[in-house]
Amino acid sequence: MPLFGPNVEEMERERNIDGLTNALKHRNNNVRRKAADALGRIGDAKAVEPLIQTLKDSDINVVWEAMTALAKVGEPALDPLTQLLKDKDISLRSAAVLALKDIRGLRAVEALLLALRDEQGHVRELAAFALGEKGDARAVEPLIQTLRDENNRVRREVVKALGRIRDPRALGSLNQALTDEDGDVRLGAKNALELIKTRAISASPKVEECPSCGVEVPAGAEFCPNCGRRIK
Repeated sequence: MPLFGPNVEEMERERNIDGLTNALKHRNNNVRRKAADALGRIGDAKAVEPLIQTLKDSDINVVWEAMTALAKVGEPALDPLTQLLKDKDISLRSAAVLALKDIRGLRAVEALLLALRDEQGHVRELAAFALGEKGDARAVEPLIQTLRDENNRVRREVVKALGRIRDPRALGSLNQALTDEDGDVRLGAKNALELIKTRAISASPKVEECPSCGVEVPAGAEFCPNCGRRIK
């Protein structure tokens, strides 16, 4: 038996879920942190509820490991995390958002869109950040609506998120955001517009001009479809 607490490494090798979940309650915060980390690597759905409870831990490093572990468990953690978005404790709602950020799939996006309407600006800010990190185009319209948020920190994250997603549907709203009262929002909108326009240019099919008739033809074409002349 180790001198300073349970042997987390051994429990992980043995996939001892019960032992690791018990270690989440250990008096030593380093043991709790390692136990959460181990449960995330194992990825067993049985660890979800204990990890959810660990989000209430007094040590921020333990909380962070629990969030990361829940994200690694993935889909089995979706329903409990979504339910946590309704909790009265803002720190728990915030932790749920950050865990959902790294879970794939439509249901995680839908949960984050719910958080985008949270009553607290900090949670909405985190939700906008998470949606931007996901880069899912389904978030574009809700993010555009959130550009009208009264909280300037939320709007700052929204313009960054739209820039990461790079969907041309956001161009009009981002142009309007160039006149936002907040300087960081204006700068973020400018950067987002450049990112979207750069993507549009790179995605456009390359063309060149036929030297005989002047019609634009796809780059690399051997013959002009208009006059039939050889281009190269």
